[in-house]
Amino acid sequence: MGAVGSLRVYVSADMEGVAGVVSPRQAGVEGDEYRAACALMVGEVNAAVEAALQAGASLVVVNDGHGNMRNLAPAALHKEARLISGEFKPLSMMEGVGGGFDAALLIGYHSRAGSPGVIDHTYSGRTVLDVKLNGRPVGETGINAGVAGFFGVPVVMVSGDSVVAAEARELLGPVETAVVKEPAGRLAASSLSPARAQEEIRAAVARALSPGGALGRVKPLVFPAPVTVEVSFMTTAMADSACLIPGVEAVAPRQVRFTGGDYLTAFRCLRAMITLAYVTIPS
Repeated sequence: MGAVGSLRVYVSADMEGVAGVVSPRQAGVEGDEYRAACALMVGEVNAAVEAALQAGASLVVVNDGHGNMRNLAPAALHKEARLISGEFKPLSMMEGVGGGFDAALLIGYHSRAGSPGVIDHTYSGRTVLDVKLNGRPVGETGINAGVAGFFGVPVVMVSGDSVVAAEARELLGPVETAVVKEPAGRLAASSLSPARAQEEIRAAVARALSPGGALGRVKPLVFPAPVTVEVSFMTTAMADSACLIPGVEAVAPRQVRFTGGDYLTAFRCLRAMITLAYVTIPS
């Protein structure tokens, strides 16, 4: 942890875990429901930024990690935060985390594909059935915490539904969580009001960054090298397309595997496999 007054905090923001968001239509790219969801998303992000600043952060960087990654209106974002936005960023949902941060916060996150959470998926709901890292099933929380861990940054707080909160605690240990909704099915939930959800997020961030909090107890998530990533796709065509990447091998009709010398190499291959798989979807 940095010295007093030098705390640097990184925020990765997603949308499906935001209170009140229960449908892919809300998490899309257009329409009234999407615009309303964007407002809910920026409200939760700003709550995390405010709490980090109150905890003594001298820098808070927010990376828009949802969809086309242009969901957080710059004019609506907290004035003290820096914003990373736009598509095809090398580290995707974790772009910029290698900048010497003391802690990372995951806001608006959802549970991994196949779990009973709201809008569960892993990076691509239209292509990916399951992802394993060194044999361990992971979702976006685990994949992205691994990117942060590669740069020595611990994820100390996660917000979303109760399923992703449990997933985060199992994977990361004594991480702080803010549960802003309870699943009532994949496309339904009992959500806190936006104001109450933001209060829960502020409180969780404050606990995480306080003396003796998660920042001092949670270690960066490090997957020992070499790192093997296994992906199960929805169709054999998707797996076939992933095998166009040198080093990727098929282990089952819809399952592929790649081993990288370090985590970042495995992560980048995972992203490339998903991108190739996506182009096989009929237009």
